[in-house]
Amino acid sequence: MANLSAVLYAPEDLRVEDRAVPEPAAGEVQVAVQAIGICGSDVHYYEHGRIGPFVVQHPMVIGHESAGSITAVGSGVDPGRVGQAVALEPGVPCGHCPQCRAGRYNLCPDVKFFATPPVDGSIAQYVTIPADFAHPVPAGVDFRQAAMAEPVSVAVWAVRKAGLAGGESVLVTGAGPVGLLVGQVARAFGAGAVTITDLNDYRLSVAGRLGLDARRADSPVPGSFTALIECSGSTAALRAAMPLVQRAGRVVLVGMGADEVAFDVPLIQNRELWVTGTFRYANTYPTALQLIASGEVQVDPLLTHEFPLARTEDALRAGRVEPTALKSVVRPWA
Repeated sequence: MANLSAVLYAPEDLRVEDRAVPEPAAGEVQVAVQAIGICGSDVHYYEHGRIGPFVVQHPMVIGHESAGSITAVGSGVDPGRVGQAVALEPGVPCGHCPQCRAGRYNLCPDVKFFATPPVDGSIAQYVTIPADFAHPVPAGVDFRQAAMAEPVSVAVWAVRKAGLAGGESVLVTGAGPVGLLVGQVARAFGAGAVTITDLNDYRLSVAGRLGLDARRADSPVPGSFTALIECSGSTAALRAAMPLVQRAGRVVLVGMGADEVAFDVPLIQNRELWVTGTFRYANTYPTALQLIASGEVQVDPLLTHEFPLARTEDALRAGRVEPTALKSVVRPWA
């Protein structure tokens, strides 16, 4: 049985190989992967071979936004799950360290995360994963949509960090896929108004179609906000937006850009702003899938390009060459 996989050897050296089909160990399920979204981290590994301390030193299957159907189960797993459509939560923690015991398993120092060296990812026809991290997909959600539970989880975690209680005004900087999802999740979580900024007119048009208040980042943004969720990774966007945050407001850093940013310390002190980072997510997948199923978060407008596994390189490059590219999806069985 074949298991075609997209394997990264070095920067811009991606090869499609037939690898062994993994067998599920005790407590695991085997999944025939049906859809994988391309994330910015996949592109970064493809272009640079590393993200911070994580370096591709050995051939690695890439991809981590995935969904498919269970084809086999290991011992201890209900055999009735075979055939079930599932979204794969890509980070499997140790389960027993202090962070895991506190419920912050996203901060587990020993987490094994798809496509983070040296762990193989999910742009493959078959993968295995602990059964608890294969989340059942609600009726009416297709595989492409279910794969988006991963970036929607990023958005859910970011909005939870913003501490919304209902009625807040939220500013989202950056109208890429994550920013567009954050804006929708904030609205679903009770934000009274959501403004989103970017310099890309196409992305702003998508934001407008999603019902968000879309504004160009190089023009004055009216009003003030109880929360800022920074999704662009732009130092300029962050510095321009922070003075718009109200007293006791929250600033949530999601976008990855410069390693160091100069903060206006008197602004933070005088307004008692809360500033926090985000690292992946924890306990978000059921919520993310329900938001997709209910239509409160629309993912279809973000799914702009689709490729077979043999064209994974084209999927990775699409965002650099296609002005209307938001999210590419790889289909391993196409």
